Amino acid sequence: MKSPVYNVKAIPIEKIRANSYNPNAVAPPEMKLLELSVWEDGYTMPDVCYYYPDEDIYEIVDGFHRYSLMNPKSKHFSKRIYDRENGMLPVVIIQKDTSNRMASTIRHNRARGSHDVDLMVNIVGELTNAGMSDAWIMKHIGMDADEILRLKQLSGLAELFKNKEFSTSFETL
Repeated sequence: MKSPVYNVKAIPIEKIRANSYNPNAVAPPEMKLLELSVWEDGYTMPDVCYYYPDEDIYEIVDGFHRYSLMNPKSKHFSKRIYDRENGMLPVVIIQKDTSNRMASTIRHNRARGSHDVDLMVNIVGELTNAGMSDAWIMKHIGMDADEILRLKQLSGLAELFKNKEFSTSFETL
């Protein structure tokens, strides 16, 4: 079997629908980061779909949140991405029955993993040492100010705080 990724197709968004079984949810900050990622980098991964020839409809197996950026009916709709992509979403097709499509959805969701805290501490440290501001890190990495502060605190490196102003929370007697 040749991998589906060797046959990516541009499909009009109105011919694509969500499945009814995806348990995955993405928090608003990560959706904003996904929108920025697709805007800055383009679609780098196609959605995975099953094709219903009798309906001429593609049903999503993986990629619901990428799809939602292009779907004008979605609360996450990004007009700028829709316009740039001419309403077309990159899709690959898999041929599996419903049970195996459900299993594929879960595998795709779970295989993405999570970020290692120590590596994130190192990345924030390297970006800070390279002169990137907290605002730059927040925008480009999708972190909020508290998360950056926690990662800097975990680093134990005072130099990561060298450009910060601190208030006096107490006075000495």
